Amino acid sequence: MSAGFFLLLAGAFVWARLPLGGVLLRAAVVLPFSALFGLICWLAGDPARGLSLIVKSYLSTLAVLLVISTTPFPVLLKGLELTGVPQFLLLVGQFLYRYLFVIGEEAQHMRKASAARGATLRQWAGGAGFRSAAGALSVLFARSYGRAEQIHQAMTARGFSGHFQPLQRAQFRPYDTVFTIIACLVPILLRIAVERAAS
Repeated sequence: MSAGFFLLLAGAFVWARLPLGGVLLRAAVVLPFSALFGLICWLAGDPARGLSLIVKSYLSTLAVLLVISTTPFPVLLKGLELTGVPQFLLLVGQFLYRYLFVIGEEAQHMRKASAARGATLRQWAGGAGFRSAAGALSVLFARSYGRAEQIHQAMTARGFSGHFQPLQRAQFRPYDTVFTIIACLVPILLRIAVERAAS
């Protein structure tokens, strides 16, 4: 059954025109962690459960990569909101998503300023370099915090009421119906086929 789900996910990646090899390689980042728990199950005398844990974690990672690669983050959060996810969690996710860009922008400014002063990667090596990096990190978060405060004040001045409004209104299109039918029927058919093969 796991092979069937793998083929289903692989077909979805091909349909979405995503590089299948790169996606399979990126999903392997979860394997060291799941392999550790699989090894524990193996040593506990249940190798089948350990192997199943590794396979299921890899397939779950592929499914997550498929969702985040084909769905913009604001649209994904809007879908979670429609399913009843608590508003507080959605706000945390939206602010985190936006402030990561703020931190990245501040880091780019600091990197350019450091390079303009003649700093090189060799100067960051050793104990003195570690202290310099720690100081730069604290400055980065202090500047990011100040920038985030300015952004929050600007949002409040523009009437932000605790709810992000999407730029486009979501519509259920015909190909969404096709996708929903396929996404529901194929796993059910795979399950029925596996049960019949086992019996």
